[in-house]
Amino acid sequence: MLDRKKLVADPETYLKGLARRGDYAADAAKPLFEIESRWKQLKSEVDDLRHQQKIMGPKMSVLAKEGGDEFAKVRQEMGRVSSRVKAADEEIRSLEEQRRDVLLRIPNVPHESVPDGLSEEDNKEVDRWGEPRQPDFKVQAHWELGEALGIIDFESAARMSGARFAVLKGAGARLERALIQFMLDLHTQEHGYVEVWPPYLVRRHAMEGTGQLPNLEEDAYCTAGDDPYFLIPTAEVPLVNLHREEIVDKEQLPIKYVAYTPCFRAEAGSHGKDVRGLMRQHQFSKVELVKIVEPEGAYDELESLRRNAEEVLRRLEIPYRVMLLSAGDMGFSATKTYDLEAWVPAQDRYREISSCSNCGDFQARRAQIRYRHAKGDNRFCHTLNGSGLAVGRTMIGLLENFQQADGSVILPDALRPYMGGLSKLG
Repeated sequence: MLDRKKLVADPETYLKGLARRGDYAADAAKPLFEIESRWKQLKSEVDDLRHQQKIMGPKMSVLAKEGGDEFAKVRQEMGRVSSRVKAADEEIRSLEEQRRDVLLRIPNVPHESVPDGLSEEDNKEVDRWGEPRQPDFKVQAHWELGEALGIIDFESAARMSGARFAVLKGAGARLERALIQFMLDLHTQEHGYVEVWPPYLVRRHAMEGTGQLPNLEEDAYCTAGDDPYFLIPTAEVPLVNLHREEIVDKEQLPIKYVAYTPCFRAEAGSHGKDVRGLMRQHQFSKVELVKIVEPEGAYDELESLRRNAEEVLRRLEIPYRVMLLSAGDMGFSATKTYDLEAWVPAQDRYREISSCSNCGDFQARRAQIRYRHAKGDNRFCHTLNGSGLAVGRTMIGLLENFQQADGSVILPDALRPYMGGLSKLG
């Protein structure tokens, strides 16, 4: 959530920044100014009326003892004032609800270092590691390899759950577990993150806190009933909300969390995209990194988080590139985002495997996460998040980059201890 006071005080700057995301972003903010104007008008009116009530209170007491027409006249007038105050208070409460709803729908303002543009075509490559593999045999897609090796079963998953689900079997299930364990060990033992095993079901306020709701509600799964739970689309949601409505000591920062969770997304806006394989599933595994930090140095923390995610790919020997996302291609809550894209030989292109974002105080303001500053006042923290990594997409990278002409798959050295010493699938 943006700072309402700053937004209202300097609308031109904020609207210009939001317009970099597209007209929709600036349009989302415009209703706020009309609401704010009416709210201020009513607040001023109520303040004047209450002042009038305060002044007339002692006079009413005197007139009540005297009785007569003057008392009746003043009492009638004060009755009208009281009714107006009550009506204005109700309208003020309604306006405050409307204002909150508008603020929840306004995305974050892109950082000045973010390139202009409205799509992935405008993203900027900033780094690259490893040479894309070009085997001298016909490359198989991961779904073909997985089914041939007997480690991925899409047909059985479809019979029980429909499209965009997969069953992992045997070495496939073990490979998923090995990747998760490898990532968690790397981030906890070498990168200094604290492992968390969070709930997979959260309340609406937790989803609002990180920016998934209300804008992305069509992409969320929730339980039935009057007070539903939401299935988390990413561990970012519970990890950020661990400190919801808290004031943390400055000495605690930076706070660094890592968690493995299954993630659940309806993929409402992706009809026709990646309908085969593991790239875009309704349920998938992900290891997530979250940082809660001081504002100063937050962008340095983003670079560090990005390097932590990159290290997974390097140790698994998967070629990748780093893209700085354009203003219009970033997620709702982000002010700056890097995408790590792994090389996928069967598609002859790079595909996203991790997004690493700085959200500034956007999420902390929504979730009321503050810290005690050295000067004694309480300030909003900044939050960062990144996939470290998406497990299914990492499996795609392994299967396709390390496939052999005979249909087997060589496992990278870093993963073999987690596979019981196994060096090859098939």
